[in-house]
Amino acid sequence: MSQPRTGTTPDDRPAAGRVWRPDVLPGFEQRTLELEPDFEGECVATLVRRAPTALADAAVPDAGVDVLYVHGWNDYYFQPHLAAFWEARGARFYALDLRKYGRSLRSWQTPGFITRLRTYDEEIEAALAVVGHGPDRAPEQEHGPHAGERRRLVLMGHSTGGLVLSLWLAHHPGRAEALVLNSPWLEFQTRHLGRRMLEPGVRVQAALAPLSHMINLDQGFYARSISTRFDGEWDYEPEWRSDTGWRPTPAWLSAVFRGHDRVARGLGLEVPVLVLLSARSTPPVRWSEDMMRTDTVLDVVGVARRAADLGSRVTIVRLEGALHDVTLSAAPVRDAVWAETARWLRAYLPTGRDAEPAQQPWWRRLFGRRGPAAPTRALTAAAPSRSPRPPSG
Repeated sequence: MSQPRTGTTPDDRPAAGRVWRPDVLPGFEQRTLELEPDFEGECVATLVRRAPTALADAAVPDAGVDVLYVHGWNDYYFQPHLAAFWEARGARFYALDLRKYGRSLRSWQTPGFITRLRTYDEEIEAALAVVGHGPDRAPEQEHGPHAGERRRLVLMGHSTGGLVLSLWLAHHPGRAEALVLNSPWLEFQTRHLGRRMLEPGVRVQAALAPLSHMINLDQGFYARSISTRFDGEWDYEPEWRSDTGWRPTPAWLSAVFRGHDRVARGLGLEVPVLVLLSARSTPPVRWSEDMMRTDTVLDVVGVARRAADLGSRVTIVRLEGALHDVTLSAAPVRDAVWAETARWLRAYLPTGRDAEPAQQPWWRRLFGRRGPAAPTRALTAAAPSRSPRPPSG
């Protein structure tokens, strides 16, 4: 398997942050986002999108929607089929590798280290500025029947990325039209009581030795369920996504606990929120075949209960047979993910293709919606069964 670059190269110099260059995923390109340095030195994030030349062949009408996706802990963006789903609906899809993750990880850095989740505001804002959704304006559609109208922003986050985006949107109301959460880490695995018991000790350790390593309970069962090197069907770089996970630091876990506490007090989100979860969890104690069709990372019951604290319009979908990342589940489950997400989007973020025809039958014009409903275009994404293996370098 190819090995990713983790050190500084000429392409990582500041000038490269202003241009797009080929990505490790075929057909994609990346752009380095320069961030303020921290105590470990240089920090960057990385924005990824489909190369315009690859999109040109799709011939899908622009829906006036932009999507920004953020990954979870011990993770990075490697799922081209996720981009394919959104692009099939006419959306422009972007993925963000946060600082010290994936494409943004440098050899001298502590993977994933952070002391405040709000630190990620910097790269989220930098990514949105590139996309065109800065704090003062949103881009307009350039072509089609809705030319000149304001483009809409959808945020999508997985696991810790779902927690980060939920908190960001609570701090920046009005910046996005919808939020899609894929197994968001909204509550600790031991739920509220266990978190309350652990939190004081973690905070003390974070203050005294923020970079010390805590016990890692990951035995590699989740990697076994998704990686082609084991029993799964997906290719990814193990240097960017460790099989047994990274050893968490107390400073990072303390920041996550504060995020969980903020969610528990209610975020008051006013946008529609979709929460996609597995129907069941399996404790990662000993390998079993159930781990091929359940969430082995989070307690989905605790997360589902906490999801109601996000806002007033929260839709929770529990998917039988889903893994922790529901989009990495078996093909029939992925089809259900696409169908449920498309149905939710038609309800809360309809595009021109989801609207009724301008010329309606006479009986509909006369009696309104008493007759049969007009057909809507349901989506089942033509997603590949597995991610292509990234090329070297």
